[in-house]
Amino acid sequence: MTNDTPNASASNAMWGGRFAAGPDAIMEAINASIDFDKRMAAQDIRGSRAHAAMLAAQGIITDSDAEAIREGLLTVLSEIEGGNFPFSKALEDIHMNVEARLKDLIGEPAGRLHTGRSRNDQVATDFKLWVRDQMDAAIEGIEALIRALLAQAEAGADWVMPGFTHLQTAQPVTWGHHMMAYVEMFGRDMSRFRDARARMNESPLGAAALAGTSFPIDRHMTAEALGFDRPAANSLDAVADRDFALEFLSCATICAMHLSRFAEELVIWSSAQFRFVVLSDRFSTGSSIMPQKKNPDAAELIRAKIGRIMGAMVGLFTVMKGLPLTYSKDMQEDKEQVFDAADSLMLSLAAMTGMVSDMTANRPALEAAAASGFSTATDLADWLVRELNMPFRDAHHVTGTLVAMAEKKGCDLPDLSLEEMQSVHAAINASVFDVLGVHNSVASRQSYGGTAPDQVRLQIGRWKELLG
Repeated sequence: MTNDTPNASASNAMWGGRFAAGPDAIMEAINASIDFDKRMAAQDIRGSRAHAAMLAAQGIITDSDAEAIREGLLTVLSEIEGGNFPFSKALEDIHMNVEARLKDLIGEPAGRLHTGRSRNDQVATDFKLWVRDQMDAAIEGIEALIRALLAQAEAGADWVMPGFTHLQTAQPVTWGHHMMAYVEMFGRDMSRFRDARARMNESPLGAAALAGTSFPIDRHMTAEALGFDRPAANSLDAVADRDFALEFLSCATICAMHLSRFAEELVIWSSAQFRFVVLSDRFSTGSSIMPQKKNPDAAELIRAKIGRIMGAMVGLFTVMKGLPLTYSKDMQEDKEQVFDAADSLMLSLAAMTGMVSDMTANRPALEAAAASGFSTATDLADWLVRELNMPFRDAHHVTGTLVAMAEKKGCDLPDLSLEEMQSVHAAINASVFDVLGVHNSVASRQSYGGTAPDQVRLQIGRWKELLG
């Protein structure tokens, strides 16, 4: 429940005696962040509980006050999780809403909670905890997608399909090899999130407003309690830093770009012109007027999400680029963009995982397409080099001449007769036909990371071992 009624007296009480009158409605509207930063309620309460425990351990507050604060915060958390918390815009943000409610519940001890900290280090801590949770969720979501891709790759490790450059048929590859290309992409995404998580895992709590505090706090204790590796080493940087949010958005943008590329392929592949895959009804929609239509709407929406996520990244970079140290109110504009990007990324990962798990590859259509467009021309050139000791540039020319001949006849390379081939180069013999089939072509690509089924299965095994 949200209470939007201005409450100047409540606001002034939290601010102290500095201001004689409360802000007017316009100032309140632009200044308040509770409508969105209430998403950090659990992190805010977790940070406050750790801070209160530390204050008691250091003898800065009494054990009885710390216990009252701890119990009161648990009650506040229960109210928020139960949907019974009276959020107030007049109290601006999640921190002041929680503290005001805590005072209602336990009285004077609530006023001791803010000893040795500021809203500057408090919000930095809350936001870091929230972003860290989202990084963990993203890593888990990417791993689920990778497992779905591995299942597709394993099922079709030796199914041939066309490989493309410029969206033109280039060389035959395998379905498994194509799926494993996305495994590698999303594997890098998972690695980026893990790297960013490790780098961000320093606690701002105790940096206070910007200069630290004169109270004998133990920042290592609160850092450990909150799962951080260490406290941030510079109080100015601790409250001014939003690199962790920028890194999250950067990682999310690259991941969303990969999702968009795959979504584009699914849109193309599921069309009547390609028929490479059939998407399940769960991730498709119909047309209001054309009964035959089955639209890949989930893929199209994933393809579009990159705009929102990349826009959030550019937006936050723009907010941060001109800010002097340390805190400026501009930094309140950091959260909505990150929240929206995180929601978009997680929804896209879940939808793509569902589509990949449910989709059915059309093996006959894939194989028919693999053999079209003179896809084994490179195999022919390689054969001329290997068997006839021909320089590759000469082999390229001979192969090009044979492709032109086949194109003029309206057939593919394997359909040319030996006599026709020998009219271009007399040394060509019947064994050339062994390399012109698409299955022979993919089987020959045995170099590490190649499309040969044995190589595909090797990479599948490697990834299964990595994931455990």
